Amino acid sequence: MSDDQRLRDRFVRLCEIPSPTGDERAVADDVLAELHSLGVEVSEDDSAEGAEAGAGNLIARVPGAEERWVAFFAHLDTVPHEGQVEVELADGVFRSKGDTILGADNKAAVTVLMELAARHASEPAASGLELVFTVAEEDGLRGAKELDTSALRSPYGYALDHATPIGEIITAAPTYKRLLAEFEGEEAHSGIRPEDGRSAIAAAAAAIANMKLGRLDEETTANVGLIEGGSASNVVPGRCTVDGEARSIEDSKASDTIGVMVDACTWAASEHGCDVDVEVREMFRGYRLSSSAEPVRVARQALERCGFEPREVATGGGSDASALVAGGFDCVLLANGTEANHTPEESVAAERISQMLAVCEAIADAEAA
Repeated sequence: MSDDQRLRDRFVRLCEIPSPTGDERAVADDVLAELHSLGVEVSEDDSAEGAEAGAGNLIARVPGAEERWVAFFAHLDTVPHEGQVEVELADGVFRSKGDTILGADNKAAVTVLMELAARHASEPAASGLELVFTVAEEDGLRGAKELDTSALRSPYGYALDHATPIGEIITAAPTYKRLLAEFEGEEAHSGIRPEDGRSAIAAAAAAIANMKLGRLDEETTANVGLIEGGSASNVVPGRCTVDGEARSIEDSKASDTIGVMVDACTWAASEHGCDVDVEVREMFRGYRLSSSAEPVRVARQALERCGFEPREVATGGGSDASALVAGGFDCVLLANGTEANHTPEESVAAERISQMLAVCEAIADAEAA
């Protein structure tokens, strides 16, 4: 079997193993079985309980020709989906046959890491490879937060988890604060004694109407993504919950924005005679990497060697890199060429998977230069 065919077959197999966040056991076992068959050293940490995941993080090590190491990260979980994933390859592009996600986020990267192991188990790369497969990334980066980075031998690493064209090096990511507000009013019959009720939905609606949402500036966004409440059309609703967020590359802006959203909830509850309980959670902390930082320099060099024009960009999303950097481990997020992640239109060209593999090989070579 050619290397390209092995790469493609593995990608299809991995995508068709369901692994929504919290249910990673089957795909983790598949990865463990293949690594063991290759004779690769691999262990599973004890993060499953803390990460609320179906498995722990997997850490595989493939020694290199030099006494240096470089780490690569991919996550095993996907967003939730209905139905079985079936993969098709048409015109060189992988897509879902049905209405499910494809799972290229992040199994395209898992495929790349597994191919690195397959290629270098018997023929060492220039640098030793630490291949880290995390869990529960899609819901708060929980696996990466539980990872003991002090046990890694690599001075820094790369997460292959940004759905943009290969060549992008993500050097800034936002602080993400989540708002959970529960409004409590008073139920009453809406047709007989509506004046006896206090509408929690009306309070929530007033709060949202007084929030500035969308893109607030070049690096700051705010959103309300979920509102739930009420019990029936003829009942003044006594409860309503609002789920929102604020993000900014600057920590202070994220804090200020979520603070304004909290104030809007407090004001609206008072205006409508309701109580409100507001919780703010920091899901992950933002960061900026210098262009002169060693892992950024190495990534630029590797991309150029593979024929790509490096572009340093900021993102509004989070990844395991956010949790790793916050934990004191230098990690660079790289674009992996996937498209429309988290949707039924998700896709990745087979060529992009091969190209990301080549970039990783170049990074390993550069590490030993």
